[in-house]
Amino acid sequence: MNSRRWWALGALVLSVLVIGFDTTILNVALPTLGAAVHASTSQLQWMVDAYVLIFAGLLLPAGALGDRYGRKPLLMIGLALFAGGSVIGALVHGPGQLIAVRAALGIGAAIITPISLAVLPAMFSEAERGKAIALLTMGIGVGIPLGPLVGGYLLKHYWWGSIFLINVPAAILALVAVALLLPASRDPAGGRVDLLGGALSTVGLVAFVYGIIEAPDKGWGNDLVVGSLVLGVVLLAAFAVGQLRVAYPMIDLKLFRQPRFLMGSTAATLASFALFGVMFVVPQYLQLVRGTDALGSGLRLLPLMAGLIVAAALGERMVARVGSKIPVATGMALIAAGLGWGSLTDAGTGYGTVAAWLATIGLGTGLALAPAMDAVLGTLPPERAGSGSALTMTMRSAGGALGVAILGSVLAAAYTARAPGTGGSLPAASAIAAQTHNLGILLIGQHAYLHAMDRVLLVCAAVALAGAVLAGAFLPARGGGPAQREESDHELARVA
Repeated sequence: MNSRRWWALGALVLSVLVIGFDTTILNVALPTLGAAVHASTSQLQWMVDAYVLIFAGLLLPAGALGDRYGRKPLLMIGLALFAGGSVIGALVHGPGQLIAVRAALGIGAAIITPISLAVLPAMFSEAERGKAIALLTMGIGVGIPLGPLVGGYLLKHYWWGSIFLINVPAAILALVAVALLLPASRDPAGGRVDLLGGALSTVGLVAFVYGIIEAPDKGWGNDLVVGSLVLGVVLLAAFAVGQLRVAYPMIDLKLFRQPRFLMGSTAATLASFALFGVMFVVPQYLQLVRGTDALGSGLRLLPLMAGLIVAAALGERMVARVGSKIPVATGMALIAAGLGWGSLTDAGTGYGTVAAWLATIGLGTGLALAPAMDAVLGTLPPERAGSGSALTMTMRSAGGALGVAILGSVLAAAYTARAPGTGGSLPAASAIAAQTHNLGILLIGQHAYLHAMDRVLLVCAAVALAGAVLAGAFLPARGGGPAQREESDHELARVA
């Protein structure tokens, strides 16, 4: 066994870990950033949205470009862009500049995420691929809840620019390791790039995700929201039709005919929906209802991360023994059970109970995600791994954004129904209570938020349960995918 590829995998895990916590680190940093650069509420929102929109829009083109021109150089470009953007982010002083930096980080993340997955089939045999995917999935999954913890610690002990500088050493270390250790791989067919398809997919995804992001604030019937969603759907439909007709399609839509790819991608998307739902409501609950600070909130999310880490390793072993179906279906059912348990949370619930249901969700997520991604990558021929993994990651990204938008609407509606005179949100109720010295308003807001959070967790539980049923019914345990390949086909000797 060549140890160089495992060191290279370590670099990839570090890369996606940074991407993961950079996605959520701003959740705790926005108030500090707003004061530091004198940003309006709208500008703060765009610091988040610029990253999400660019990331979602460029995943598909990034995967296709990696297949066409080589994944190693593109991954190095993504890491360099992420490191450079992070340095600039710590030095700028205006909100517009920070928005531009976040957009640049979104470009880097859109390159790094699918390419990191795409290189695995070229590095590892089928027997080793499960362990490699489990480690990479662990990095992706742990990074999301790690964001509030890292951000809370940095903001408590250092100045706000540290939330950007934390990315730099990890990105540089990963860049050096990729340059020295990663084998080169690409699609040997190497057809020309589908520029029209790339434009249609990018603009379509950006429009669709933008409509989803704006829906909770503006309302689902707002002209801008409806127009963005319709434009996104029309452009993506045109993209899909075009992919069936062009000589060199950017993605192979025929992959959806393969049950392992379809159901693996679907399970990963539904798990992402549920995980983003948890990360949307629980930090606010911990800070505004239980009274913890940003760092304390991050620390109280550790059971979620611990469960995910333990179960990802277990899922890889289960795949080797029984295939993908049982661990994915069991993991999705565990997620549903943990979310259902969480929906019973009330004002008298102790943190020990909260930690238990968070750990259950983490166990389910780890158990489901790694086998689901193994099912996806096992279906892809190595030469098209970039576009195929990008397609799955695009579904997960859109599922996460859609989850936050839908769940944001559920949260707002349930909160307002219980506390109509408290400003429409718990932060607003807290501000009103501070101004009027009326503690009763805050208590009403806290009880309303608990009710709203329970409704959100129930919706997530239903989504996860649907994923468990679909995986149990339609996900093949094994088989499919490219022909069996010998170890030599995957070794670092396959450097082109």
